[in-house]
Amino acid sequence: MNDNSSNNPVDVEGIEKLMQSAQIASGETGEMKSLLSSLPAPTPTSPPAGGGSRKNNKKKKRNNKKQAAANSNAQEPTNSNAVTLQENPALNLQVLKNALSAAWEMNGESSKPQQKVWEFWDTQPVPKLGDTVDEIGKIEPDREDVRQTPFSLPSGFDWDTLDLSSQSQLEEVYKLLNENYVEDEDNMFRFDYSADFLQWALRPPGWVQDWHCGVRVKKNGLLVGFISAVPAMIKVYDRRQRMVEINFLCVHKKLRAKRVAPVLIREITRRVNQRGIFQATYTAGVLLPKPVAKCRYFHRPLNPKKLVAIKFSHIGRNQTMQRLLKLMRLPEEPQIKGLRLMENKDVPACHQLLTTQLAKFSLSPVFMPDEVAHYFIPRDGIITTYVVENENNVVTDMASFFTLPSSVMHNSEHSTMKAAYSYYTVATSVSLKDLVKDMLIMAKKTQHDVFNALDLMDNQTYLKDLKFGMGDGNLHYYLYNFKCPEMSEKQVGLVLQ
Repeated sequence: MNDNSSNNPVDVEGIEKLMQSAQIASGETGEMKSLLSSLPAPTPTSPPAGGGSRKNNKKKKRNNKKQAAANSNAQEPTNSNAVTLQENPALNLQVLKNALSAAWEMNGESSKPQQKVWEFWDTQPVPKLGDTVDEIGKIEPDREDVRQTPFSLPSGFDWDTLDLSSQSQLEEVYKLLNENYVEDEDNMFRFDYSADFLQWALRPPGWVQDWHCGVRVKKNGLLVGFISAVPAMIKVYDRRQRMVEINFLCVHKKLRAKRVAPVLIREITRRVNQRGIFQATYTAGVLLPKPVAKCRYFHRPLNPKKLVAIKFSHIGRNQTMQRLLKLMRLPEEPQIKGLRLMENKDVPACHQLLTTQLAKFSLSPVFMPDEVAHYFIPRDGIITTYVVENENNVVTDMASFFTLPSSVMHNSEHSTMKAAYSYYTVATSVSLKDLVKDMLIMAKKTQHDVFNALDLMDNQTYLKDLKFGMGDGNLHYYLYNFKCPEMSEKQVGLVLQ
């Protein structure tokens, strides 16, 4: 971040507002509020930079200015947490995008993270932000002298290995995450992982109990920190590498100044290394050294009235609730013939569909049949998978989403927002757009309020047409002790819970 805003030569915030107006007016985004944190832009004080072609036709120039001002004023919400949906004519979105990109470069934002001293990450086998990586492979060789003793914790804390088959310990992890895990920067929404969801996410085939790592207070045994790892075979470009997926790093809010998180990362690394695995993948909303890819969440309202009530979205000045409901209306029933819930008998067919589809991407998991059974066979309120079966009883397509509610803070009417997250989808006999549209319909039928999707894989082909709105935070993908060239979001085929 740039603390010296008086030196900023370009009004970045103003350009961003114009971009948001243009996106909303063009229908490119409904600009729904992302639940993932993002780095806030600086607050510039200098006037906007001049530029652009001069027009001899003064009347046309005045009309263009009026239109730009109208769009900008119309989209500005009355609350910083709100999102506005408009139907005004579009501004030139590409011009604004180019202007914003130039503004960030002029303000030096792109170089600032490279200059930062990363007290922890500079000691780890990850590329630095300024590095250009052209090779694919391990950064450090596998170690033979793995540390046998746990790392030291701050005074007053002890390590613990959680037994998630114990209902009481599972509830402890749930409580820690529910009260302290990821929330949006305005403290309005917080992920609400259920105990059953944690069982699904943290106990796949090959899971290791030692990789459910916790920190407790010595005096009272209170669980105040947690981190997990699950085994995975990951394909990076043309290389397959045995790794772990790191997830659910959480430290109690009152202890975040004690630097417990870096010790948790070191300890889970040590425990994974003891099993002969030295590489990992993980995601984060914040920028760290060094992402291999950057994706963005998009949000499709299923219950617009509730989303407005909880300030997840916002009705613009030229919009009404009635028009919004009409705009977001979906058919009552799915449209694809042969669509049904996945069953145990579908595992081989789904495994083949996933194997073929995911091989197209530069960063993707390599699923085994038992992993397909675990991750995709439907579990009520956790994972939903549909297949399309043709008249010859052949499964030709599949689509899945997992359910992750969020706690709604500071709202007397609603306490939970039920969100569906697009997981893995393979379309061969129908279009991807039609298949995802049926998932929207089924999610709405099961009382989901919003359907979320990342702009990875082939998802960008349907986001606009199905009225998804762009979120305001990035999701960065990282590899630990493994390097590869950066890739675009379209090359990413990995979705973590």
